[in-house]
Amino acid sequence: MSSDLTIYTPSGPLPAARTGTLTPFEPGTRTLEAGFRIAPQFRTLPVDIVLDKDVAVTLRDGVTIYVDVFRPTGDEQVPVIVAWSPYGKGQGTSASVMGVFGLVGLSNQTVSGLAKFEAPDPAYWCAQGYAVCNPDVRGVADSEGDSVLWDRQEGRDCYDLVEWLAVQPWCTGKVAMSGTSYLAVAQWFTAAEQPPHLAAINPWEGVSDVYRDLVMRGGMPDTGFARQLQDGSFFGRNRKEDILAEVDRYPLMNDLWADKIPDFDRITVPAYVVASYSNTLHTAGTFRAWRRIASPDKWLRIHNGQEWPDYYDAANVEDLRRFFDHYLKEVDNGWEQTPRVRYSILDLHGGDQVDVPADTFPPNDATSQRFHLDARSRSLTTAAPAAEAEAGYAVDANPNAVSFITRFDVETVLVGYPKAHLWVQAHDADDMDLFVLLQKLDAHGTPLAAFTVPNQSAMAHDLTDHGATILKYKGSDGRLRVSARHLDAALSTPDVPAHTFDRVEKLSAGQIVDIEIDLLPIGLRFNPGEQLRFVISARNLLGTMMPGIREYVGANSGRHVIHTGGSTPSYLQLPVLTR
Repeated sequence: MSSDLTIYTPSGPLPAARTGTLTPFEPGTRTLEAGFRIAPQFRTLPVDIVLDKDVAVTLRDGVTIYVDVFRPTGDEQVPVIVAWSPYGKGQGTSASVMGVFGLVGLSNQTVSGLAKFEAPDPAYWCAQGYAVCNPDVRGVADSEGDSVLWDRQEGRDCYDLVEWLAVQPWCTGKVAMSGTSYLAVAQWFTAAEQPPHLAAINPWEGVSDVYRDLVMRGGMPDTGFARQLQDGSFFGRNRKEDILAEVDRYPLMNDLWADKIPDFDRITVPAYVVASYSNTLHTAGTFRAWRRIASPDKWLRIHNGQEWPDYYDAANVEDLRRFFDHYLKEVDNGWEQTPRVRYSILDLHGGDQVDVPADTFPPNDATSQRFHLDARSRSLTTAAPAAEAEAGYAVDANPNAVSFITRFDVETVLVGYPKAHLWVQAHDADDMDLFVLLQKLDAHGTPLAAFTVPNQSAMAHDLTDHGATILKYKGSDGRLRVSARHLDAALSTPDVPAHTFDRVEKLSAGQIVDIEIDLLPIGLRFNPGEQLRFVISARNLLGTMMPGIREYVGANSGRHVIHTGGSTPSYLQLPVLTR
């Protein structure tokens, strides 16, 4: 069992910056009246709300966790939405949460301060006839036990909470889940446990494989954000999982990491999944889960920004309410006529298209086309070069990258999954950490990018010149450690390669190998004259996901060589709309 492999480290009390008005342990029931404002920065409550604070819930193994429940006044039973995360159920008014809102350019007036970080706001949902449950999960704040990070234990714990909520006298017996990031990931694990009273889920961007998405993307031990997640949350009285130590001890896929992948085949509940192309942590996992969950009633919306502004956008909240009304209140509102997929097409000039309807993703009119690398001309060509050639770089030189460009004579729209199939060689090394980027250039060769958040200040520019990828989109990226190149035949598809990460296959002197690298899904328009640049490098081309995270440096030495043409036909495969 993975629990035998789990490594723990001591936790500690909530730091002041993560403490909010509702953090103190004060069990009891009170009514927050319409017009109540928890602090001057936040919105007032539109209706009276009952707060059941610090209610004890006992899990199947005897551990007690504590939850806050916000619910409408009166005797009418209501459905409830669960916000499962380790960030502290009382942190809605904390300096850390307000700081994140400021970072992305959201006003704190957007929410009431009663919401957990990245979670539904009770001020809105109680006014619409729903309750919201904010738990402190196992090991967090006053809840008992040792905390874990994104695994099936959390699914079992949340199953117990769902079933406890369903039989409360104020509840209709219908329970849903919603939220972004950590709160999205928890929904995969909970739904896979199939609690009988879970009626719908709303995962709004989140990883679905801790190994592949969080700590070892491409087989590289890039743990900067994992360190921030571990050190900056899971505060409590006992122990918390030490995922950093686990990466060091278990660098290959094993039972511990397998336990951190939900059983997608068991996720059958109605699901409204929200994704983006631009979150270098969440994008791959959200699309993976969307593809693999077994829910017959599943919807996907791909927006064109960052998840927090998107989650709290008034129109999107109303859209989510239609979904929940249909499945939790049995309202005949036509939700089932909603297109199963609504995707966006980025322009990077400010002319994005959103809510483009489709039956699936990629849309049926997307066709995979190969653009072959030609090392002689440094171009991408639709015809495979007959002559073999090579391009390379010394990993400690400037530049330590090679790129290939094509210009589009007619409007070309890419929607779907790009991948790279490369023939590579290392000189004076037995391994290679490769980073790739698909970049849009204007007609004059200038790289294009676009902010994903309302904050477009001087500070935002400084942060995003290199790094802070959640704030600015610069293109679709991928990465692979070449010794981890072994493909998983069961999980790989012609469009999306997947690697087993269960073995190390070092390179021998002079060996040329072919590898496949998955790039993040894409929706991108190229107008006539605009160009696509494909970059291969020894360095992380985009930098970190968020500010203040330690950046991973590739474990490289010697010289990298990319072979093209002839018997080594390296290519970039792109999903081109054919309509």
